Amino acid sequence: MDWDKLRVFHAVAEAGSFTRAGEVLNLSQSAVSRQIGGLEDSLEVKLFHRHARGLKLTEQGENLFETAHEVFAKLAMAKARIIDIKEKPQGPLKITTTVAFGSIWLTPRIKEFITLYPDIEVSLVLADTELDLSMREADAAIRMTPPKQPDLIQRHLMTMNYRVYAAPEYLKARGIPKTVDDLDGHRIIVYGEDATPPVGNLNWLLEAGIKSGPPREPVLRVNSIYGIYRAVQSGLGIAALPEYMSREGRNLVEILPETPGSSIDVYFVYPEELKASTRIGVLRDFLVRKMAGGVA
Repeated sequence: MDWDKLRVFHAVAEAGSFTRAGEVLNLSQSAVSRQIGGLEDSLEVKLFHRHARGLKLTEQGENLFETAHEVFAKLAMAKARIIDIKEKPQGPLKITTTVAFGSIWLTPRIKEFITLYPDIEVSLVLADTELDLSMREADAAIRMTPPKQPDLIQRHLMTMNYRVYAAPEYLKARGIPKTVDDLDGHRIIVYGEDATPPVGNLNWLLEAGIKSGPPREPVLRVNSIYGIYRAVQSGLGIAALPEYMSREGRNLVEILPETPGSSIDVYFVYPEELKASTRIGVLRDFLVRKMAGGVA
C-alpha cells in the first residue's frame, strides 16, 4: 500500500469528510478524493460509503482503519522516544483529566509548568470519559479511579475528600444547617441518574440522618460535578463537593464539618512505553509537588 494514500485514508476516516481531512492535511478536497480513489482501486474494495451527510467506513474500511490507527500510534510513540533521547524536556505532551478537575485545578497551574518547561508543547483534553492511553489518544492522565488496563503505569497522587458546601448568599437567605437533620428544610443538589461518579453514594446528603422513611427530594440533579459546583456557586443550594473546589472557588462556605463525606483517590497514569520519557517525568514530579499534603 502506498504510504501517502494510507496517511490520507487515516485522516479522512478520523475527520469523516474529504473537506475536513483536506484542511488537516493542507490538501484540496479533490486531491484527497483522488488519493482515496487510488487506494480503493489498488485494493479493489470500497473503503467508504458516500452519503450526502458525509462518509461512513465500509467493513473493509473499518478493518484497514483499525490497523492504520495502530500503526500511526506506534509511529507517534517512536517519535516521542526519539525526542526524549535529548536531555532537555521538549516536544508534544497531551494531558487528559476530568472537566471539573482540569477546569478548576489544573488549568490555573499549567502556566507555571509551561514557564518551567517552555519547549514542551502542552495540550489539555478535558473529558469525563476516559481516553485510551495505550492508543496514544493522550500521553498522560489524571484520573479519579485506578486504571484497569495492565499496560498502564499508575502513581497515587492524593486522596480527595468531599465536604458539604453552600454559597454565602444561600446561607444568608435560608440559614445555616447545624445538624444533618436540618437538611430537611434545605435545597440539596446531587448527581443525576445518568451520571457516573467515580465512587458510589455521592448523593448521601439525601439520606443523611434519616433513620426511616423516604430520602429527601433534591432541588436539582446534574450529571457532572462541575455542574453541581456551578449550581452551588450560584446560590441554588447545598451539595457535597471535593475540597479543592472550595479553595479554588473562594466563595463557598463549608457546613456540617463534623459530617464525614466520601473520598476518592487521584492517580497519575501513563503508558508503560513512556516510562523513560523526560516529559512524563517532569510532569509527574510537578504534580506530586503541587499535590503534596493535599490539592493546594
